[in-house]
Amino acid sequence: MSEILNLLSYTFMQRAILCGIAISFSAALIGVILTLKNYSMIGHGLGEVGFAALALAMALNLPPIGVAIPIVIISAIIIMFISQKKGESADIIIALVATGALAIGVIITSATSGFGTDTYNYMFGSILAMTQSDVILSVIITVLSIGIYLVFYNRLFLVTFDEKYAKASGISVTFYQFLIALITALVVVVGMRMMGTMLISSLIVFPAIIAKKFTTSFKGLVVMSVITSILCFLIGIFTSFFLNMPTGAGIVLVYLVLLVISTICCKLAKI
Repeated sequence: MSEILNLLSYTFMQRAILCGIAISFSAALIGVILTLKNYSMIGHGLGEVGFAALALAMALNLPPIGVAIPIVIISAIIIMFISQKKGESADIIIALVATGALAIGVIITSATSGFGTDTYNYMFGSILAMTQSDVILSVIITVLSIGIYLVFYNRLFLVTFDEKYAKASGISVTFYQFLIALITALVVVVGMRMMGTMLISSLIVFPAIIAKKFTTSFKGLVVMSVITSILCFLIGIFTSFFLNMPTGAGIVLVYLVLLVISTICCKLAKI
């Protein structure tokens, strides 16, 4: 306990925990909707787009986040638009966008700075390098996510479970699809600093999948997902520090362990 308290006295650790809790909260909220609508892999696809955007920013010596945010938002909207309006499978669109963006990112990186420390940190995360602006942006996104849930809860519920009924009720499904895409893109861009472009989708997918094993109601799923996300983040960041492993990988490892334990417990409860 004394070692944990000592860690918490460092400014970089305080920023890392604040950012981590905020992003974990937002990712869990948006992850519930994306998982139920079978868009769970969009986080991975947008992570690859983020890598390409960051590679472009470093090549042009521009602010990475300033370049990544608009590119990832536009990509998220395009994915939603094509899958909704053109009737294409979301998995196919995400796969095409992800592989294409990754190829572009690799080409840009190889032709310019090469795969250095900065590239590695963006690919696999460097939560201890989070800045004050990252903290502010993370908190803003979290407040925005909570606000959207509170204001549009009933409509999000309908759009998630029954789009046809939502349309018949006069709800603009397209608007809420794009709203979901916007929040997802923001979560992915800020989360890339913490988890890296390769692992950011874990923050979106794992909490909802684990929570679904213990509850069937939408509200219960949201609450359980948020609790799971924050708990796994806190365990993961301290475990990774004491075991000297990458933070992003440590958090994913905690998710995997919890998923295995919860699966076993659910199967035993049915016996």
